[in-house]
Amino acid sequence: MVDLKVDFCSYEAAKHAVLHWHYSRSMPAGKLVKIGAWENGKFIGCVLFGRGANNHIGNPYNLKQNEVCELVRIALKNHQTNVTKIVSKSLKLLKKTNPYLKLVVSYADKDQNHLGKIYQAGNWIYDGLKNQNTAGAFIIKNKKVHPRSVASMGWVQSLKWIQENVDPNARTHITKGKFKYLYPLSKKTREQIRPLKKPYPRRL
Repeated sequence: MVDLKVDFCSYEAAKHAVLHWHYSRSMPAGKLVKIGAWENGKFIGCVLFGRGANNHIGNPYNLKQNEVCELVRIALKNHQTNVTKIVSKSLKLLKKTNPYLKLVVSYADKDQNHLGKIYQAGNWIYDGLKNQNTAGAFIIKNKKVHPRSVASMGWVQSLKWIQENVDPNARTHITKGKFKYLYPLSKKTREQIRPLKKPYPRRL
């Protein structure tokens, strides 16, 4: 039997998990809710919630900005517990400590061949494939960097500026899109967004 513990963790622990166990190898910008996971007393990673890169995240659902957050990272090393269970416990802790929140948004990155199976298993509402064939990021020094991260480093969100000042070989990244999932934190919100529900994607 595995003794699973899910509780808040430090920024340092979350950063260690993201830098070592998440494909992005980068911490999200902005304020974060950092929830760690332990198996038999050993730290196995974290689930991070934040505002995400969208400054109007609540608009499509007629919700205020402080009523919606994004699940921005799931960073786990080798573990035995089902990921959906870890996410579920993290959501319960998030809801308990942030009663004003009504909705959590998350994305499965098609560029990474992610379909969102953990969200499907957790009964999230699927809201479709978003931003397909758009310029979603920059490739700087062979690393994908989101425009918000560019701004947080004091750089200009311009390919020309980045090429002139940071990396002459920088280029724009054209994304395949992201599968968008929604997790209502109340029955009222679930009923409100139910009309947006689409059939789960079954393959890439």
